[in-house]
Amino acid sequence: MSDRFSRLRRACLLPFSALTLAALTACSTHPELQADVQALDAGKLGVQPVQAKEASEPLPAWWEAYGDPQLNALMKQALAGNPTVQVAQARLRRVEAMEAASRGADQPQVQASAEIDRQHFSRHGRYPPPLAGASITSGTLQLQGKWELDLFGRQRAEIEALVGQKRAAQADLQAARMVLSWNVARAYLALGRAQFQREISERTLAQREEMLGLIRQRVQAGLDTNVELKQGEGALPEARTQIEAWDDEMTRMRHALAMLTGQAPDALTQLRIKDVVEPLPSPEHIPVDVLARRPDVMAALWRAQAAGHQVDAARAMFYPNVDLVSYAGYNAIGLEQLIKPTSWQWGLMPAIHLPLFDGQQRVANLQGKLAEQDLALASYNQTILQAVQEVADQISTTQSVARQRQDQRLAQKSVEAAYELAVARYKAGLGNYLTVLSVESAVLTQRHKAIDLLTQALDAQLNLIRALGGQLQTAAPQAPTASTDNTKAGLLAGDRS
Repeated sequence: MSDRFSRLRRACLLPFSALTLAALTACSTHPELQADVQALDAGKLGVQPVQAKEASEPLPAWWEAYGDPQLNALMKQALAGNPTVQVAQARLRRVEAMEAASRGADQPQVQASAEIDRQHFSRHGRYPPPLAGASITSGTLQLQGKWELDLFGRQRAEIEALVGQKRAAQADLQAARMVLSWNVARAYLALGRAQFQREISERTLAQREEMLGLIRQRVQAGLDTNVELKQGEGALPEARTQIEAWDDEMTRMRHALAMLTGQAPDALTQLRIKDVVEPLPSPEHIPVDVLARRPDVMAALWRAQAAGHQVDAARAMFYPNVDLVSYAGYNAIGLEQLIKPTSWQWGLMPAIHLPLFDGQQRVANLQGKLAEQDLALASYNQTILQAVQEVADQISTTQSVARQRQDQRLAQKSVEAAYELAVARYKAGLGNYLTVLSVESAVLTQRHKAIDLLTQALDAQLNLIRALGGQLQTAAPQAPTASTDNTKAGLLAGDRS
């Protein structure tokens, strides 16, 4: 008898032992797959590490350093309601909701339920009298609880992955704001360039009209021929064409600013740039202490970290899930019996779940997550290399344009001195006014070049600010130089005294 019982016990324990052995074998065959791509050592590129809390810092108001109230107002309006920024904000809220849901799933879950069932039992069914052939109402009133014990860190890894995605979304929002402010500043700069160039072109047209009048007088006096007359007449349409082109440029830039600030195309018809500004002092070397805070660099970094946590979650799927399920409440056949003490019931059901044979689905899932991590790391490497190159290029460009402006100032100083001498000779009766106007043409040409180079310098600085994610450390704007004052005076006054 005892031998028979022993054989029966061994027969019952055999399936459980086989299941335990299979579970341990499934855990032990966890594949040691690794990512193929490694992150670049940003320190070797001169990039300092960034703290996670900096993801939510507001965008620096870098444009305020230029001291232009008009530009500040346009920036404020653009950042308040631009659709691109709103899209980035919506994506951030979506990831924040996903993170909150994942954190909630990691906590114990409790729900209340109340059920009423009206049922007619078959007279010839499985239930004996008095249930057989009767119509009876039954009810259940209870609390149900469930808690998945995160013994192997799968849920924690999934939460950390969503935290990384949230930080990346925060950085994406900063990047959207940075690009928007950069576009507003560039459109504002282009409007100023067109406006000031148009003013020079107006003076050019007036000067050519004066020259044509003098040529006609000289032709009547027999001092010039029709060749000079036709040349003078042909110069007027060219000057008018330039004015029309600058008018079109101003109109398009006003339309661009209106679109960026969420207004109708003709809302900024009267917008004019009031002052000529000089570029702010720019760094001579790559400011490594701020480059790491560039939004797209931060976003790429946190996406790579999030991908790493997703890999950890995929590895944890090779280990068992342990669930605790419980319930407590009342259950009775007949509602009048429902809330009696004798209808009380409760249960506790711990469970372990582990897929033993899944057709390599977990392995394939892990391989997919590793591939996503490789993509994220490669994207981060590309982003950091591109960021360093862009900053180096823009610093080089700002320095080159600064040298070009120095040479142009010397050239402009020389032609303006020649203009002053020509005017003095004309007033002393030693020269004619046609010579004065001819020399003034060179002055106007240099003023066109001065505005173009100033625009290039400001544009290069805006590109550098964008390359640094708006983190450019600048001093207070410098006062306009003498050449800038002279240029503006010539633009606005057109004096020929």
